[in-house]
Amino acid sequence: MFIWSVSAQQRPDTTFIPEIVEPLFDVSVAPVICIDSAHNNLHTLDVGFSPFARLMKANGFQMRDLSSSVSNREVLLSCDIYAIINPLHKSNLGNWVLPNPSAFTEQEIKEINQWVNQGGRLFLVADHMPFGGAAYDLAHSFGFEFSNGFARLKKEGNHPDYFSRQNERLEEHPMLAGEIQSVTTFTGSAFRYPEEAELILSFKKGDISLEPEIAWQFADTTKTIDLENYAQGAVMNYGKGKLAVFGEAAMFTARDITNENGTFKVGFNSRLAPNNQRFAVRLMRYLVE
Repeated sequence: MFIWSVSAQQRPDTTFIPEIVEPLFDVSVAPVICIDSAHNNLHTLDVGFSPFARLMKANGFQMRDLSSSVSNREVLLSCDIYAIINPLHKSNLGNWVLPNPSAFTEQEIKEINQWVNQGGRLFLVADHMPFGGAAYDLAHSFGFEFSNGFARLKKEGNHPDYFSRQNERLEEHPMLAGEIQSVTTFTGSAFRYPEEAELILSFKKGDISLEPEIAWQFADTTKTIDLENYAQGAVMNYGKGKLAVFGEAAMFTARDITNENGTFKVGFNSRLAPNNQRFAVRLMRYLVE
């Protein structure tokens, strides 16, 4: 059902050339995106999210690795955006089996929440199981609830998920400026959202999430939930700050995935995702405005 699996080999596409969407900022005032590497993250600045970093640098942002615990929000004072991509509790390293405890301590969650409330910008991405479970408590502090499964649109075949105006799964939002008509995702999670959230990528009745006990192991008895009233992307004002919550990471980077069927381009480098680069830049711009 999915183009990759636990046995697939994944690597950043080192040949990826970023699109200059619009040079937004002079270098002297360029916003800083800090990418978390302190929570056993699958994607960090130098590894899985290096294509994202190249795209953002090309469009006027500064990038910084953040390897420190956030049990004191002062470590975030140098960050305009704090990006957390696929965090994981240490007990699930190499062990993608339930349970999937929180990757964050209660103190860290409190500090991050208060940092956003006082004007910080959070970009939180939690992919398919086990990452939705690891990010659940942090997301829940803002009113979001990850499903910790494998979400997919109702469709035939083994294709990425297209959230478009045509299928009514890409919602209207000013950041899209009427130019972005579709966004493509590549197997992620779903989440419930608070009433004040602004949806970007929404699911409809008939879309499903498969929720196995072991990642990538599905059977007729695997728990399945209908994704009506769930989303895979949303933004929200929170106090003086903002946050963007997404349930899929590959859409924001460029990966080469190799399995028994060959090698596939996934993310920015995929011909099936022509708008993802522009969407990612618009999203980061929205967060800092």
